[in-house]
Amino acid sequence: MNHLPEPSSAPGTVVRSGPLNWVQQWHWFEHTIPSPRRVNPTPLADHCHVPPSATLADIRAALEFLTAHHEALRTTVDPLRPIQHVHRADWAPLPVDCVEVPAADADTLEAATAALATHPIDSERHPPWLARVLLEAGEPRAVLIAAHHVVIDGWGLAVLISQLHDRLRGAGAPTGPLSHPLDETAAQRPERARAAEREWLTRLTSNPTGVLAPFGGTGDGDGRHRLQYRSADAYDALDRVARRYRVSPESVVLAALAHDVATRTGEHRFLASVVISNRARAALRNSIGVRALTVPVQIDLRPGAAFGEVVASVAAASAAAYRHGQWRPAELVAAQARTDRRRGVVAVPAIEYNCYSWPRDYLAPVARNTPPGGCAAWVSSAPDEPCETLYVDLGRDAGVVTLDVTVGDHLLDAGQAAALPVRLCGFLRALAGGAACPVPARPLAPAASGWWRAPQGWVCLAKVEEVLLRRPGVFDVTVAPSAEPAAEGSAPHLVAHARTAPDVTPEDLHRHVLDHLGETPGILAPGRYVLSPTGPGSGRAPATTGGTGTPKAPCRPPATDAERALAAAVAAVGPHAPPAGSPGSPDAVDMNGCLADLGITLLAVPRLLALLNRSGFTGVAPDELAGTASLGHLAAALQPLPTRASRGGETSP
Repeated sequence: MNHLPEPSSAPGTVVRSGPLNWVQQWHWFEHTIPSPRRVNPTPLADHCHVPPSATLADIRAALEFLTAHHEALRTTVDPLRPIQHVHRADWAPLPVDCVEVPAADADTLEAATAALATHPIDSERHPPWLARVLLEAGEPRAVLIAAHHVVIDGWGLAVLISQLHDRLRGAGAPTGPLSHPLDETAAQRPERARAAEREWLTRLTSNPTGVLAPFGGTGDGDGRHRLQYRSADAYDALDRVARRYRVSPESVVLAALAHDVATRTGEHRFLASVVISNRARAALRNSIGVRALTVPVQIDLRPGAAFGEVVASVAAASAAAYRHGQWRPAELVAAQARTDRRRGVVAVPAIEYNCYSWPRDYLAPVARNTPPGGCAAWVSSAPDEPCETLYVDLGRDAGVVTLDVTVGDHLLDAGQAAALPVRLCGFLRALAGGAACPVPARPLAPAASGWWRAPQGWVCLAKVEEVLLRRPGVFDVTVAPSAEPAAEGSAPHLVAHARTAPDVTPEDLHRHVLDHLGETPGILAPGRYVLSPTGPGSGRAPATTGGTGTPKAPCRPPATDAERALAAAVAAVGPHAPPAGSPGSPDAVDMNGCLADLGITLLAVPRLLALLNRSGFTGVAPDELAGTASLGHLAAALQPLPTRASRGGETSP
């Protein structure tokens, strides 16, 4: 296990320091991922209108007051360690600028907010937020704020803007105690963390995933659709259903999504990746610190169950996932990666679900807003990477339910994507009218051609064959479910029949598939490999694995310069690393294993990247290090750093 390092000596402006909380750790790690590959936007950005009576001086005074009030606005983050420092209120100038615009209309606000979100924020040395005042004919019309996700989450940004707007219109100062993420560290109990991880991993190990593969769409789809659907009628229906079952409206919509997946696919047990935030106490509701955590929620639906049972089970699973996810996420991610590699499958959630549950009445009305009692929908297609998951965002603003849907057209084509939110809102109206809506026992939509239902989830047989054919020395391959009757108590498995070069072994093919688990969704490692060697000496009998067990690859020490550099970095940051200043033992590192196999968690990844950089290598992203690829596979992607003049100091990843 990696232990949190002690805070280093801090500058004179620091009033207190400590580790990042369990939610911040993930965003801290994610910030090291190249921007196009991040799941969460960094930074976040939003805006509010300026009341007619407020001046530029009033805006600056309000921001100065909020900076003194909220410690998060004056918190910096260490780039190589999960440590944060809270500074004095006057430690840095306000990060505010002004921009003149012809008119502060809705389109201008949207474009300016998006532009500010792309502006880099140096959370290591400067305040973790930026503000921009839009001026029209010299008068302030709107304030835009961008915030670094490691320090402020989406709810927190909405709280900040709401309090800024209240301050500008003279509504008074926020009152009551506030909670900073540093306040939580003393309450964490490691023994509870370990028990929670064991229980959660046990549940995930046997949990089927990838249920959306046969959801519909086109067989050769390679784009994605983005749909925003707004309904005023569904707003009242959603409230009535939530009151009836005594759960939050957000839980109702997630349960409706789960019901829809079960109805179309016949799957009753799958994963949803859900953004959950603990804002139960006033100190948390008014805090702008990071509280929202993305957790895997295990959905278990009973065929024939009425919707009341469905929503109760989804709400309970969400609460349980939040409790499990709030402890030691770095260790949990590494443990999940080990589980994925041993099972030969990566758990892909069926639904990625986010909620925007705060009131946003201070925002300018958008021209596309739905008229009362009406609805509007539009779809845009983009030739982009396909989405392996259905992404759904829920918003409830000004009496309107807004559903944002993003999905790959190999899962849902344009027509199916447009029909999904319409169907969900109709489902809510039926529930509000008293319908029980039991869960169907069988799917209403057939599975897509070429997909096989494995115990771990849906598998695309053509994709497994494609991955195996990319392995040098493989000339032909066919992947199919085993035709042999499964032994008592054993699960069905895939068999790969391959024509290969004589030096290719089943262990080579198995390791090759494991290395591509995180790169190619819809695959798993076959449980059996049957090889027919070709070329000189191919007259011998076909090679095969024994039984259906996972092939065991022998340990392999580092051989190339890149492998030795990676092995040395792993030895230096691992849980059994030698004392600082003493030599490591890179020759003992198994290049056939992944980082998770060696006990490396995501908290060590930035330091590992820095050591690789110091050794003269780059080319691997942090999210690749946190996956299931072997060290040998990662080392093959390393490249020498380009020659450049030294600037001194340690390079941050």
